[in-house]
Amino acid sequence: MNEAEGRFESVLDRNWLRLTLVAWAVVLGWWLWSRWGAIHWLALGDTDDNMRLMQVRGLLAGQDWYDLRQYRLNPPGGLDIHWSRLVDLPIAALILLFKPLVGTAWAERLACGIAPALPLALAMAALAFTARRLIAPTAYPLALFVLFGAAAAMLMFMPMRIDHHGWQLALLSLTVAGLADERAARGGAIVGAATACSLTIGLEMLPYAAMAGAIITLRWVWDAPAAPRLAAYGVTLAGGSAAGFALFASRANYAMRCDALTPVWLTVLIAGGALVFLLARINPRRRELRLVLAVIVAAIIAGGFALLFPQCLGRPEGVSAELQQTWLNNVREAKPIYAHPFRTAFPIAALPIAGLVGALVAAWRARGTRVVAAWIPVALFTAFAVLMLLWQVRAGPAAQLLAVPGATALAWIVVPWCLGHRLMLVRVIGSVAAFLVISGLFAGLAIRWLPIDPPSRTTRIINRANARCATIPALSALDRFPAATMFTHVDLGPRLITLTHHNGITGPYHRNGQAILDVHHAFTGSAAQFRGIARAHGAQYLLTCPNMAETTVYRARARDGFYGQLARGKVPVWLVRVPLPRGSPLRLWRIDYAP
Repeated sequence: MNEAEGRFESVLDRNWLRLTLVAWAVVLGWWLWSRWGAIHWLALGDTDDNMRLMQVRGLLAGQDWYDLRQYRLNPPGGLDIHWSRLVDLPIAALILLFKPLVGTAWAERLACGIAPALPLALAMAALAFTARRLIAPTAYPLALFVLFGAAAAMLMFMPMRIDHHGWQLALLSLTVAGLADERAARGGAIVGAATACSLTIGLEMLPYAAMAGAIITLRWVWDAPAAPRLAAYGVTLAGGSAAGFALFASRANYAMRCDALTPVWLTVLIAGGALVFLLARINPRRRELRLVLAVIVAAIIAGGFALLFPQCLGRPEGVSAELQQTWLNNVREAKPIYAHPFRTAFPIAALPIAGLVGALVAAWRARGTRVVAAWIPVALFTAFAVLMLLWQVRAGPAAQLLAVPGATALAWIVVPWCLGHRLMLVRVIGSVAAFLVISGLFAGLAIRWLPIDPPSRTTRIINRANARCATIPALSALDRFPAATMFTHVDLGPRLITLTHHNGITGPYHRNGQAILDVHHAFTGSAAQFRGIARAHGAQYLLTCPNMAETTVYRARARDGFYGQLARGKVPVWLVRVPLPRGSPLRLWRIDYAP
């Protein structure tokens, strides 16, 4: 290494955090420029993103901190939303910051454009730290390039993705940093605090939280000097969970429910944290005894959970058998990766597989060194994430994020080998190809540019309807009519209340199972049944989006049901067509309840 290269590496090493944040700022700037159209049109593409904005609006309008009901769906009682206020805070802060400068509407747009990128800064810093610890002090730029290729994960940080998944992914990357941290107490505290914060937001990462706790405990079983890591983990897990519940749990979450940080999971987390702290304090010298004590603690936690909270041994949503059969079991994200088309599965799985291979190779190469004690937990965590894909494809973003350290380590080995090869073809093409394959970028490019499993004509029609009906131009036309309750599809409800002054019936939120079933029954039952259900909900209008994904389900389940007949032009006399602007993708009727 010459003097110039040495100075360059020294600068990279000393300024790693500053340079990582500079890279984050560049990414944010690029996103704001390239996705300005989405920001301008408030293109919150997911129902949860729309509901998150409505939750923030309610908070800023004076809704009680501990009241998270959405009163514009299923009025007057509203819908019970099982989230917490924690993720609302940065969005609300940005709105308040921009509002005096640009007004409310644009303040919301800018907040929705910037807020999702805030957790990306945390994720990038945590992954940079991990790469420096596990691979080399100057390996973090390569880790960031690998992260940028994790399409499913990066999607959660892009403008308008204001729901909580980005924050949970950032906290997951912080958990990896804690597992890899050489300072035992600090690493354990990071994992415990990140876990508590993530579970305060929601339970989506509960399996990863349990795995992280198991890894820390097993590390202590193997190596008694790891006791400070376990003790710090236990204290921060218990204390952080208690603080999260006290500060952010809604009043509805004080019930003994299984789908959020309620007294059920708070009990488990406090008891679990206290017990592992006790293990660390006892810390017997013999490994066999430590294993026995760890098994006893695990049995106490699992057995106590089963005895005290038997209602939570099944699905945490706690929905009726009918709703589970007709709705939850058919959610695409909840299906395993092998149940999805190759076009969907391949780009998601490519990086996690490379990351697992890289983590295993790196752990093997590090045997006999101090770094192996950090690589083994990371490899176990990565393997767990890959296995999670066989359960639900929604684990894809987390699996890609957890694959970054292993994939970076693999690229750190393979790419320099290619660059040092005697053949120019290997040096030039081989190094680029190696990085593209290891980072998963090749999978995404192949699916995008090659005719591999292209979407069918029906899928394209459905996607077009989903996109057009949710736009400001389409929905804002409804505001010419006085505010009313509109009976519409489950998945259109959150967008309707976000962009118009009208109320809806429901959204895809499992605590409101009866309202969801009412919409299902209304559209698949008879016309008379629809009218009765709409009257019970006080709906003055029927709003539909032909060819929206949800409508295809109604037609498939009940061809001669109310919606099936409506789609074929068989309109009851008590539905009065209300004209909308020419070219509108929506259809609107006034419901006449007169005898």
